[in-house]
Amino acid sequence: MSLQDQLMAAMKEAMKAKDSLRLNTIRLLRTAIKNKEIEARQELDEQAVIAVLSTLVKQRKESAEVYRQNERPELAEKEEQELLIIQEFLPAQLGEEEVKALIEQAVAEVGAESMKDMGKVMKIVSEKTRGRADGRQVSELVKARLAG
Repeated sequence: MSLQDQLMAAMKEAMKAKDSLRLNTIRLLRTAIKNKEIEARQELDEQAVIAVLSTLVKQRKESAEVYRQNERPELAEKEEQELLIIQEFLPAQLGEEEVKALIEQAVAEVGAESMKDMGKVMKIVSEKTRGRADGRQVSELVKARLAG
């Protein structure tokens, strides 16, 4: 079952259950995907859909952080609830050790020795972790590996 089909099925379930937060979040996801399809003038493949969802996850995390800093916990909680719903549709997230293993493979593959090689390493690791790990975390781990 494709990700789009999963979203449609989840939307129907949310309607039947009268779960307005879940329903609204799934509608938001479908709208974001549809807008991206219109922009690209073609139907999105699974990787492109995952990229859209990953962008929405990043937005929710940043929004929740800003709301917490501005002492708006109720808005931060709503963003975090939406975040959990979005993450249900993404592939399983990689743990830190799994990301480090991918970084080691990439470093060996390109023969990286210093920070100058960070771009080469990030290109390989980003492709393997897209939608499955936070880009900021990956970047920090790559920096730590190449600096150390």
